[in-house]
Amino acid sequence: MELMETNRDHSGVHNLAFQNDNDDGVADTNLKGLGDNSQRIKNSQNKKMVHTNQGDEYINIESDLHENKRASVDDEQPRLKGHLEKKYDEVCEFCKKHKTRIHYVVYGILITAYLAVVIAACSLNFQRALPLFVFTVLAIFFICWDFLIPKYEDRIAAFFSPGEQYLKKQWFWLKWVLCAALIIMIICWLIFDTAKRGSRQLISFGGLVMYVLLMLIFSKYPARVAWRPVFSGIGMQFILGILILRTKVGFDVFNWLGIQIQTFLEYSDTGAKFVFGDKYTDHFFAFKVLPIVVFFSTVMSMLYHVGFMQWLIGKVGWIMHMFMGTTPVESLVAAGNIFVGQTESPLLVRPYLPYITKSELHAVMTAGFSTIAGSVLGAYISFGVSSSHLLTASVMSAPASLAASKLFWPETEKPLVTLRSGIRMAKSESKNLLQAASQGASTSIGLVANIAVNVISFLALLSFLDSALSWVGNLFDYPQLTFENICAYVFMPFSFMMGVDWEDSFIVGGLLGYKTFFNEFLAYERLSKLIQNREKGGSMYINGVKQYMAVRSEVIATYALCGFANFGSLGMVIGGLTSISPSKKKEIADGAFRAMIAGTVACFMTACVAGMLTVSGLEVPCHILLGNDTNFIDFPPKSTELVECCQHLFTSANHSEIFPGGNYSLNSWKVCCQMLGQPAFHCT
Repeated sequence: MELMETNRDHSGVHNLAFQNDNDDGVADTNLKGLGDNSQRIKNSQNKKMVHTNQGDEYINIESDLHENKRASVDDEQPRLKGHLEKKYDEVCEFCKKHKTRIHYVVYGILITAYLAVVIAACSLNFQRALPLFVFTVLAIFFICWDFLIPKYEDRIAAFFSPGEQYLKKQWFWLKWVLCAALIIMIICWLIFDTAKRGSRQLISFGGLVMYVLLMLIFSKYPARVAWRPVFSGIGMQFILGILILRTKVGFDVFNWLGIQIQTFLEYSDTGAKFVFGDKYTDHFFAFKVLPIVVFFSTVMSMLYHVGFMQWLIGKVGWIMHMFMGTTPVESLVAAGNIFVGQTESPLLVRPYLPYITKSELHAVMTAGFSTIAGSVLGAYISFGVSSSHLLTASVMSAPASLAASKLFWPETEKPLVTLRSGIRMAKSESKNLLQAASQGASTSIGLVANIAVNVISFLALLSFLDSALSWVGNLFDYPQLTFENICAYVFMPFSFMMGVDWEDSFIVGGLLGYKTFFNEFLAYERLSKLIQNREKGGSMYINGVKQYMAVRSEVIATYALCGFANFGSLGMVIGGLTSISPSKKKEIADGAFRAMIAGTVACFMTACVAGMLTVSGLEVPCHILLGNDTNFIDFPPKSTELVECCQHLFTSANHSEIFPGGNYSLNSWKVCCQMLGQPAFHCT
């Protein structure tokens, strides 16, 4: 009976050449009855030799396995169970019957033990145990939320139903009141913030308005734009920016998270040191940066297996879906791109991709272009770029991507997938946690190889382009012509409108060119060198070339570069999405370039919000800046940094304060007096 159930080989294709033979074998066996084992095995061998002589190139392994299985079943004789075996069966039956209760008891014991550990740690040193306490409170809150909301969802909806009906009736005039109140709040905030911190924030605000207008002008359907996702997306950016950049609690939390991630990523050094030796840091990029990608990919795969990533992405996606009014597919993919790459996040909603509209598909691609993956986030942190700002940029760019996408390609169709309850995210295919870790490490092989070969090829190509452009420029007595200079002139206005200092906008423009035409890896590597030059101090200008930027410009550049929007990623997105959803091949090819532009603008909008909210200070220590006479020669006239330091110097002199590192040359005092037009006694 069992033999007749298997008529296919391991590949899942019916093996017709052996189907009749198997049927004959079964018939013969039924006629002859039970025989001895050796004769049956001999017949099996004869059958296989007949198939070999006939020239058949397949081997029916499954028929042999079933024949051996039938032989072993024939040899089994009924026997009585012993006392111990009966007791074991009773225990197993009891466990199966009360499986749910046993699970609850085990979970209760583990939770009780965990809470006891938390209470003991808080009792010994609450300050030291504060992160553990906060994590525990958040976990309890979300567990209760997930338990209560599905159970009492109907009651909660019924409770708020009268208020919802009232808002619908009054929404026509209420929305204009809310818009007017919002505009007044923004104007008042800009006035007071500008009076307190200067006019730099106004440039960033003007840049944000400029990018919105540009997207509207070049929109696919300018008259069909739904403004709720646009304004709510920018509003979410602004709220997140205020919480993280302007409040002490938010800044400290993200700063702490950045430090913890840096510490966590340093554990990859153990594996790199074992494989490559003690001097692995001599080859920094290959043996220090790339192992971080492997380690992070492994951890993400494990978190995906236990379901934590799906849960977290679902929560973030639900917030954006409710706040912005975007569809569930768009919201989940945008939330997923905070943590995973642009080709991995669509896999979360793979079954629904054939049914999404063109606008939704454009939003899916835009979300991938405007964010970075968690695996490469660790690599950028290892370069020396601020981890807290990279984390903030990753979070803020998710709502920005939906806002830019819905502005650049408005929805003109009726979405088919509208209910969030109908969305089911894909689960991990790993059988256990160890397999998930192994698959995560194996998956990173392609990513690491892709990063390495792209960096090698792009740097070589860049060197060739610089040489060729220098040769062309030399024909016109301008040998300084390089690819970076060309990109700097093209992107200079865009970087300035983000709020970058005019003196730094040329450098940031070059970084944006690297990111757009090559990839963000090269741009962040170049930015890290500028950061290192600033931290070392020294002359800011050498032969008229600026060696580093102000901290404010570095921060804005960090946000502007935080995305996969480049021509290399364009091919990856088209190929990846086409393989996932072949029926959307034409729509993917038509909308990919527009999605890349929208993703780039989304990063610029995030940088504008960061420029509005970043609190700038005196980035370069004045005792370094004023103590070096060459800075006065190389700096442009009326440099912002020099003016601020000179004001600080004169203020200290008026109040007889001790100025740090106050051994300055007479030339420093004279130049400061000429800049600010101070009385002569300050120069004596």
